[in-house]
Amino acid sequence: MASLSLRHVDKVYPNANVNPSNKTSMNLKILDGGVLAVDDFNLEIEDKEFIVLVGPSGCGKSTALRMIAGLEKITKGEIYIGDVLVNDLEPRDRDIAMVFQNYALYPHMTVKENLEYPLKLHKVPKDEMNKKVLEAAEILGIKELLDRKPVALSGGQRQRVAIGRAIVREPKVLLMDEPLSNLDAKLRNQMRAELIELRKRINTTFIYVTHDQVEAMTLGDRIVIMKDGEVMQAGTPDEVYEAPHNTFVAGFIGVPQMNFFEGELEKKTDGYILHTQGIDIDLPKDKVNRLKDKFVDSQKVTVGIRPEHLLLKSEGKSIINAKVNICEMMGASIHVHFEANNQKGIVVVKTADLDEGEEIKSGDEIKLIISEDNLHIFDKEGKNLEY
Repeated sequence: MASLSLRHVDKVYPNANVNPSNKTSMNLKILDGGVLAVDDFNLEIEDKEFIVLVGPSGCGKSTALRMIAGLEKITKGEIYIGDVLVNDLEPRDRDIAMVFQNYALYPHMTVKENLEYPLKLHKVPKDEMNKKVLEAAEILGIKELLDRKPVALSGGQRQRVAIGRAIVREPKVLLMDEPLSNLDAKLRNQMRAELIELRKRINTTFIYVTHDQVEAMTLGDRIVIMKDGEVMQAGTPDEVYEAPHNTFVAGFIGVPQMNFFEGELEKKTDGYILHTQGIDIDLPKDKVNRLKDKFVDSQKVTVGIRPEHLLLKSEGKSIINAKVNICEMMGASIHVHFEANNQKGIVVVKTADLDEGEEIKSGDEIKLIISEDNLHIFDKEGKNLEY
């Protein structure tokens, strides 16, 4: 097994059709040499850690994964697997395995033959090969499928075989590129749980790419959120959820996404007052101390508050008046879309918290309490002022 280190890694794709003078075309970073797909990527990954690279399509996460695998040449920087610099090593010499989105199974081979194939390439003795194949099949619950060919398997079964082929040779690093994206929602949930169990049973380092933030939050020891080729924030799921460093991370992580309201931060002699939604909020002491430590001055701000940190109550501090636009019944909760002071937002209301017979419907006037402890304050460039 092995740790990984990516140090100041860039990837530029030459593109003669891109005008270098248009530096913001299609949100791409255009250099004289081409399109900058990954920009100064730095990440230290511990041995046996499960890292998830997450972000919207085109953010550079799959490119970063392919550079680790050796399928893409890096333009600048260094990649280490363990203490070995692998910039110039071929993929077969990096002791990694990769699971692709489209399974990439050999259709003319049985499941057993697909599992054996990487072992045959490495000239593993037959007895040892049989043992490893059976162990992998046992872990993944596919022993009864060994004689079938891929065409006779469901999507979930094919994905298990693809994972089995990757783990059978016990690689130092297991790379997974959106492996669940072709599955339906129910099967995706099941496979997420199985991946968590798989991680407990095999001792390897995982690097997992997805655009699905639910997968990222449930699978990763740490998640790396990317946008336009750059790392926006890296941390544990709790860290990026509770302390997003910018509005992109705040809006990308969390379902429903965070509410953003216009506001103004006023610095006082003894602290700060936040003006937003027509009310004045005295900030908690810990927030005041962090703002003071950063020497934050009075300024226009964006106020972020997650839907679950708004409370549907008529009495208390920091109350805003709102009008209900639509309600989405989600079973145990209702997602209430509202408008307040010409700004739209959403609040999550637990159905168990409603009185018997109580309803929330379009057009209702409601009162919402902002949880001062859980709000976030961003400057006009989108940076969290507390961090």
